[in-house]
Amino acid sequence: MRIGVCYAEADRQLWLRLEVPEDSVVEEAIHRSGILQRFPEIDLAKQKVGIFGKLVKLNSPLREGDRIEIYRPIIADPKTVKRRRSGSADDDD
Repeated sequence: MRIGVCYAEADRQLWLRLEVPEDSVVEEAIHRSGILQRFPEIDLAKQKVGIFGKLVKLNSPLREGDRIEIYRPIIADPKTVKRRRSGSADDDD
């Protein structure tokens, strides 16, 4: 079956399409894709993965056409970033 595996950093991204056996799971497909060699910083023990934006476990079964996404760790709290933006806008007045 055909699936995709994607990963993005701030300055580069990669989306690989590949053929996997019918009974494949997420982790197997990630390893088959070779993406871990291209992005050695990926740590599947720490990073979350999903299929079409929905979090899944590494042992989740795949279906034809699935797009596996490997998510980067959040480096800034979105609430803090929003407050900083709001605060800086107030300083301009």
